[in-house]
Amino acid sequence: MDSVRIDKYLWAIRVYKTRSEATEACNGNKVKIAGVNAKPSKAVKVGEVIEVRKGSALFTYKVLALSENRMGAALVPEYAENLTPESEMAKMHAPRETILYQRDRGAGRPTKKDRRILDDLMDSLD
Repeated sequence: MDSVRIDKYLWAIRVYKTRSEATEACNGNKVKIAGVNAKPSKAVKVGEVIEVRKGSALFTYKVLALSENRMGAALVPEYAENLTPESEMAKMHAPRETILYQRDRGAGRPTKKDRRILDDLMDSLD
């Protein structure tokens, strides 16, 4: 075996829980091989670098060996090397701030003034 479909490979090395999730990620331009968007049927070869965007984090993997079958988590390091920097990993575990803006029930749609207050609140968080 000298190549494997990218969606099968990402599912096999446990980047995605299902193959359909991997396919959707490829179709949504969240997966790149050597900096180029990858369609689900794109062939992956040993030595290539794969970039996967999950949320705000960008994961990077180097293909060490090929497999079409899903494997246990303990076997994944034999097939893919995780090159993701620690700063990207921290993005996945960063706490998300919750914004609470309470309006009275039945007050109707927000006015322009309410909208400006919300915009100021959001700008203060950035």
